[in-house]
Amino acid sequence: MTQQNSVREKSFFGHPPMLARLFNVEMWERFSFYGLQGILVLYIYWDATKGGLGLSEAVATSIVGAYGGSVFLFTIVGAFVSDRLLGPERTMFYSGILIMAGHISLALLSGFTGLAIGLLLVASGSGGLKASIVNLVSSLYKVGDPRRDSGFSIFYMGLNLGALVGPLLTGYAQKEYGFHVGFGIAAAGMFIGLVQYSLARRNLPASVHEVPNPLPAAHRLPVLLGAIAVSALVAFLLLGGFITPDHYSDAIMYVAIVAAIVMFGILLTSKKVTSEERPRVYAFIPLFMGISVFTALFQQEFTVITLYSDQRLDRVLFGYEIPVSWVQSINPVYIILLTPLLVALWTKMGSRQPVTPVKFAFGLFLIGTAFLLFIPMAHVAKVPFYWICLILLAATMAELLVSPVGLSLSTKLAPKAYPVLMVSLFYMSWALGTALSGVLAGYYSTNNEVAYFGVLGTMAVFAGVLMLVGVKPIHRAMRGVE
Repeated sequence: MTQQNSVREKSFFGHPPMLARLFNVEMWERFSFYGLQGILVLYIYWDATKGGLGLSEAVATSIVGAYGGSVFLFTIVGAFVSDRLLGPERTMFYSGILIMAGHISLALLSGFTGLAIGLLLVASGSGGLKASIVNLVSSLYKVGDPRRDSGFSIFYMGLNLGALVGPLLTGYAQKEYGFHVGFGIAAAGMFIGLVQYSLARRNLPASVHEVPNPLPAAHRLPVLLGAIAVSALVAFLLLGGFITPDHYSDAIMYVAIVAAIVMFGILLTSKKVTSEERPRVYAFIPLFMGISVFTALFQQEFTVITLYSDQRLDRVLFGYEIPVSWVQSINPVYIILLTPLLVALWTKMGSRQPVTPVKFAFGLFLIGTAFLLFIPMAHVAKVPFYWICLILLAATMAELLVSPVGLSLSTKLAPKAYPVLMVSLFYMSWALGTALSGVLAGYYSTNNEVAYFGVLGTMAVFAGVLMLVGVKPIHRAMRGVE
C-alpha cells in the first residue's frame, strides 16, 4: 500500500473512507425514520381538530408497534433479495428509494389510506436497507481487523445523529404547520442521503455488488407466485376484518416468532453451514432472546413513553412547551455523548473487555432499571422533565451494551453462505421485541403505572440474571468469536 493510500485509508476517524458515505446514508435514513416515529402515534390518536386521525390510544400503539415490528420483519425479504437476487449494494440503494416514496405518500395522501400506503412503503424499504447496509459496512474490514467494533460504533453514531435531528425538525414542523409538512421533511432527509451516496457507490468492494448465492432461473417463477400468494393472504385478512387494527402488533409478533424459528432451522440444517459454524448459530439463540426482551421495553419509547410524555410529563422549559416528539431526541443525545467514550473504552481494553453475553446481561439490568425508575413518580401529577432524562439515560446505557454489540456480533457469527440472513436474525429479534412492545402498551394506563412498570422492569432484570448464568456455555459455543 502506498503512503497516499495509507493516508486515504485513515481519512474517516481512522477508518475506510467509504464508512463516511454509509454513515451518511444511515444518518439520513434514521432522520426520516425517527422523524416519522416522533409524530406517528400522535397523528393516529389525536383528533381531527389537531390534525390527527382520531383513533383510540390502544389502536395507535398497536399500529405503531406493528409498523416498527414489520420494519424488522421485512429484513427477511431484504435478506433474500440481497443474497439471492440483487446483491447487498443494489438492495440497499433501491430500498432507500422505497423509503423516500413512503414518506412522500404520507405527506401527500390523507386519511387511513395514506397512512397504510406510506407505512407499507417505509417498512419494506427500511427492512431491505437494514438487511444489507450492515454487510456493506462489514465489507470494509478484513477478518480480524481490530477496528471493526469501533467502526460499527461510529456507524451507530450516524444513526443517532439522524435520530436526534429528525424528531426535532419534524416535531417543530408538525406543531407549527401540521403533520403532513412533518412527513414531507422526512422525505427530504432520505433524498439527501441517497444523493450523497450515489456519487460514490462504485467505490465499495466488488463483493457487495455481486449476488452471494444466486437464485436459479427455474426457481424465480415459484418464488414470485409465492410472494403474490402471501400478499393476497395478508390483504384478505386485513380487508376482511380478520385482523383488526388493535391486534396488528399481535399478528406481527406471531409472524416474527415463526419466521425466527424457520430462519434458525435453515441455518442449523443447511449443508452449506460447516461444523465449525453451526455451534455459533446455537450460541446466537439465547442472545436473540435477550435482544428481544431488551427491545420489548426499549421500543416503548414510541408507544408508552410517547403517551406518557403527552399526558404525564411537564414539558414546559424556560416558558416554552416543547413538542412531544422532542422527548425522543434525548436518547440520541446520550448516544452521541457516550459512544466515543465507549469506543475508547473497548479499544483500550482490547481482549480484556467483557464478552458479549456479559454485556447483554448488564444491558438487561439497565433497561429493567429504567422501567423501575418510573415507579417513584407514579403519583406525581406532572412529572419533572429531568426525571424522564434520568430514565432515558439508563435505557441508553442499556442500548449501547446490546444493540451495536449484537449487530457487530451477528456479522461475525454468520456462516459464509448466509451473511445477510444472520444479520436478519438480529433484526428479527427487534421485530419480535418491537411488536411485543406494541402488545404490552395495550395494558398501560396512567392508573396502573406501578404494576405495569414494576412487572416489566423486574422481568428484564431476571432475564439479565439468566444471561449471566449462561455466559460460559454461550461463549464456548461462539468458538473464539469475540
